[in-house]
This record gives sequence, structure tokens and C-alpha cells, in this order.
Amino acid sequence: MEPPVRLASTGTIIHGVSVGEVLGVSTLAEARLIAGESGLGRIVQRLNVMEVPDILAWVKPHELLLTTGYPLRNTPQSLGRLVADLDERGLAALAIKLGRYVDELPGEMVEQADRLGFPLILLPNDVGFDDILNQVLTDILNRQAAVLARAEEAHRALVQVVLAGGGLDEVTAEVAQLLDVAVAAVDGTGRVLATAGPGDHVAVLRESIGREGPPTSQARTPAARARSFASVPVLAGGHHHGRIVAYSPAAAIRDSDVGILERAATVAALVVTRQEAVNAVESKYRADFLRDVLTGRAGTAERVTARARAFGWDLSRPVTVLVAELDPDGDERSAQDRLVSCWTAAIRRHDPQGAVAGFSHEVVAVVDAAIDAARVAKDAAAAFADVPPATFSTGTSRPSPGAETLPEAYSQALKAARVGRQLHGPGAVAHFDQLGVYRLLSLVNDTEELHAFVRETLGPLAADDDAENADLRRTLQSLLETNLNVAETARRLHFHYNTLRYRIGKLERLLGNFTDDPHLRLNLTLALHVLRMRGI
Repeated sequence: MEPPVRLASTGTIIHGVSVGEVLGVSTLAEARLIAGESGLGRIVQRLNVMEVPDILAWVKPHELLLTTGYPLRNTPQSLGRLVADLDERGLAALAIKLGRYVDELPGEMVEQADRLGFPLILLPNDVGFDDILNQVLTDILNRQAAVLARAEEAHRALVQVVLAGGGLDEVTAEVAQLLDVAVAAVDGTGRVLATAGPGDHVAVLRESIGREGPPTSQARTPAARARSFASVPVLAGGHHHGRIVAYSPAAAIRDSDVGILERAATVAALVVTRQEAVNAVESKYRADFLRDVLTGRAGTAERVTARARAFGWDLSRPVTVLVAELDPDGDERSAQDRLVSCWTAAIRRHDPQGAVAGFSHEVVAVVDAAIDAARVAKDAAAAFADVPPATFSTGTSRPSPGAETLPEAYSQALKAARVGRQLHGPGAVAHFDQLGVYRLLSLVNDTEELHAFVRETLGPLAADDDAENADLRRTLQSLLETNLNVAETARRLHFHYNTLRYRIGKLERLLGNFTDDPHLRLNLTLALHVLRMRGI
């Protein structure tokens, strides 16, 4: 037997009409709903005629199924299962003519339809299926045309916003006017960037976003009913930039409105990428200027102060320089941009007039000297913690009284960051004045001279190529740290006292009589400190 002829498009029709609206067409004026009243909101996208026994193999979701009952004339017992089978396949409703092949519907079928909210419609005998098909399909197509026309109007209005140079404020305002809803543009972290709509409705929307993050009801299925919240992502270049979120207190957001929100999200993506391009250029100018300031190439203090003011920075007051460097184990390519963002946000919170810029391998900030630099670094580190396994070390300079001393302060902060990492490991926060002897050693620009001093002082213990010599060096370091307290050193190293006495003798044969020579002990201590600063 041939499959039934489908009398509506087999493609997906995004918008349809509800079963309740179908009952309002003139050809169904005499039709009667006999069960499933709670399902009148089901959406009809297409129609089908059931005149073969195996109809279940051909039905599709959101169909209004018309029948005379002819396929069931010899198997009336199958009517009891028909409603459940059709509901399971997502059909909208069943409309049947009684009297010709089926005299009445069994009570079980009616009861099941009421329980499932599946509308059963009794058709008048004098109405032809072709009339019903024509009218309902016309309504669906008219509805679709109206939706497309509205979407096109919205598209033109939103594109005009972009062409006129508008931003997220203008995009949200246009959407709020088009849909008569409250609208918010939210970034990827849940921060609200722009809002529009009645103030009390915007307040509800903000509260919802702040409490739970942006609502995620973004599915746009044909059967979806009107809702209070809708949310669509803002995507550009494969990156998620946030969401456009809408709220209607009357629960009046429909699928067609979600379509307009999606168009608004596309426009918002254009706005975001345009702003990112502008920010990238401005960021480069800021970074180039700050680099010139920190290397002493930016001109006089008056010129530096004036140009800094154009960027919103105050460099005329006493300031502190902070340098944050990614630790070597991190993925620098993916983490550097995030590091800049975290430090920029931290500086904005703690010192809105502070300067911050990202260089190729570090982030540099210049903040009010009265601000707790360690707290700023901790704030930035907390925001950066969601980028494992990358970490960064931070160095802080002495207070700088003005722009002319910023190059020296930058050098101090850079050395503090690098020495701090060597002494305390990744993620260290070090102040230049707290480096002790390492501060003095870091001021020696001739690192080759430092390495020569280490080789001359420690001899064979300067290298790591021999495990025994490296072990002896650790013993020497512990002895010097305990001021030659043999018992304490033996306890720290878990050696027997006599074993340690033997090692001391071996060390003195290699290095000299350091137990009796304080000057030699000082040289040995300095050499060990230089070794700890290796790589700086």
C-alpha cells in the first residue's frame, strides 16, 4: 500500500498556529472538542490525512491528523491505544468524523486524551478535508509571513544601529522597543554591560542574572509556549562573548521573539568585535606609552603627566610599580591575555587612576603608593585562578615620588618578581625592600662576574653534574644556616653525628677551613645565594 500523501510541507516550519486557533477557522465553526482541552496550546505546523492502517510510520511531530476512521473500521479496539501512540510521537491533535465508519469513540480513548492533554476534535460531516487543509495551511503560511516580515523589520533596525556606530546600549534599547520587554547584554562572566526597558522590569532581570547567572531558556522549538525569560548567546569568531537576555512580566516572549533576540545577538557580536578591535589599538598605544615611561624615553615629567592624563592615569603622585610575570610552567600564549584582563580589572577596582598595560612577557601596573600592593596582587591572582595550571609571580618597587623615577622603580619591581620566584617558587609576591642580600646581588649587572665568583668560591660544588658534590653543597648550606651547629644540622639532614663530622672534614679539604674563617663563611654564603638566584 502506498504511504499517505502529506498535505503540508515536510520541511520544518518554524512557526505554526495553536490547536485553539485552528478551531477558530470558519470551516471548523461546527467542530466540537470532545477531550484534551488542556492541550489547546499545542502548535500545529502541518496537516495529514489518516486513511491507511499503518499511519504511525508516517506521522510527524506537530501535525493535525484528520481521519474518517476508515482504517480503524475493522479494528475498533485499536482506538484505545491510538491517542497514546500519537501523543508519544508529538502530534498536535486528532480530528475525526464519526458515523460513516466509526460510530463512537470508546470512553477509554476520551479518558486517555484528557489525561495526556491531547485534543480530540469531532468534525462536522458536511465539511471536506480539502477545505480544512486550505484554511489551516493558509493561516500557518500567513503567520509565517508575518513573522518573517517582523524579523526583517527588526533586522533592518538592528543593522542601522551598527551602521550608525551604536553600541550595546543602542542594541538593547532597540530590542526592548521592538519586543516591549526588558533587555540586558551580559558578558561571559555574568556582568551586565547594558540594559533597556522599564526600570522595575530591568531590576527583576538584573536580580535574576545576579542570583542564578543569565537564564538559559534559549531553546527555540515550535511547541514552546510564551515565557517570561529568554536568553541567546553572543558568539563571534568561535568565542563566547556573553548573552542577550530578555524578561517579560506578562510571560509574552514567544519563539518569534527569540528569533529577533538571535538577530540582536549577531549584531551584538559585531559590536563586541568592533569594540575589541578598538580596544586592541588603544591597548597598544597605552602599552607603548607606558613602556616609554618606564624606560625613560617618554620625555619630561610634565609631558609624561599630561599624556598619562589623556589615558585616565595619574602619574604625578607618589606611586608604586608592580610587575607580574607568568611563571615558566604556564602556557604563555593562552594565559597572557587573561593575565592582562585580570590585572586591568584589579587595578580598576583598587585605583581607577592607576596605569596598567601588558607587555610581551609581563603586565606592569603603576598605582597609588598608599594602596596595599600585595592585596592588589592577591585580587588579580584570585581572578586568574580559573586558568590552571598557569600562575604568575609579582614584584613590587619602592615608592616612586614622580614620573622621573619610574624607570628605577620598574627595574626594582622586575627584579623583585624574578628573585621572589627563585626564592619562593611560582606565584610569589615579593617587595624589593624585602629581598635582603638578594637585593644587593640583583644590582650587580655583570652576571658573568657573579658566576665566576661562585666557581672560584665553591669549586667543584658549584656544578650539579656530580650527585655527591650537589649533596655536599646541601650539607654546607645547612651548616651555614645553623651557624655551624653540628647537632642541629645532623637533625635537619637526618645524619648521624659522626657522619656529619666526616662530611665537614671533606668540605674543608675542598673549600678551606671555613669553620674557623668567618670571611670564608661569608663568601660561601654569598656564593650559595647567587646559586639560588640562577637564571636571573
